Amino acid sequence: MMEQKRSKFIGSLIGTAIGDSLGARFEGAPVIRDVNDIGPRYTDDTAMMIGVAESLIDRKGFDYWHMAERFVQNYEREPWRRYGSGPPRIFRMMQSGRMGFGMLDRDLYPGGSFGNGGAMRVGPVGLLYYDDPGSIREIAYHTAGITHSHELALDGAAVQACAVALAVLADPGDIKSKEFLGALRMFTKPGPYQEKLKLIIKLLDENPSIKEIVNVLGNGIEALRSVPAAIYSFLSTPDFESAVLYAVSLGGDTDTIGAMTGAISGACYGVEGIPAQWRGKVENRQYIEGLAMNLWEVKENMNVAR
Repeated sequence: MMEQKRSKFIGSLIGTAIGDSLGARFEGAPVIRDVNDIGPRYTDDTAMMIGVAESLIDRKGFDYWHMAERFVQNYEREPWRRYGSGPPRIFRMMQSGRMGFGMLDRDLYPGGSFGNGGAMRVGPVGLLYYDDPGSIREIAYHTAGITHSHELALDGAAVQACAVALAVLADPGDIKSKEFLGALRMFTKPGPYQEKLKLIIKLLDENPSIKEIVNVLGNGIEALRSVPAAIYSFLSTPDFESAVLYAVSLGGDTDTIGAMTGAISGACYGVEGIPAQWRGKVENRQYIEGLAMNLWEVKENMNVAR
């Protein structure tokens, strides 16, 4: 059981990078029909996920200021990772001495950003707190809020983190989709995400086209139009490879939906469930695998300390 859980931690972080790298070449395109191999680079999705993992490991849990500074440092080292327009502007505010608690994005977007930037990177939170739903919600909110403070962005990050946590707990040989969605709905606050999860239950009983999935669940940069698509991609397919290929085939924000699907699917099927040819091509694979093992050790030490 211990080895299986560690494999799931590695699978989730590597899965994020694979889904991201798979979708990076197609970002912004309509429905994709010819997806077969990952590209040579991951984007800001994986770069920021790495920052979350690094900070959780260094601080043995969540530290707002440390994680914010890690985001800035990683961006300064690799600004070419295809960051969206918002986070670099927020990072520049931080560099100028502004470190408002989760509200800097409101200088750029009325009411805060409702994009999926918080959800795309939150996987390590779902891993570290997979058995603690209260901490998942609180820390997912804080992690996302560094750059995305709109309620839809915060809730999207929490739903994605919970999906990763449930995938850690799931039996990879016997995924019960409706039970998974039932647990996720119990976690999710009443509102738009609850409604999307209800739609997923209905869609799983049908045989919808990709166009129908895009119309109903979305494929955009908004958290509400991408987190549900990632969850559906995982639940509607039988293995890791099928899940990320399906996610990217939806078109739109392909790298982020691919990354989020990879995080959930990798947490379910473990690193052994990821095709070897993809694992071998992941940029910085050894470093990412090392982060996953270190995050697992932090979790084990937390359990011992209880």
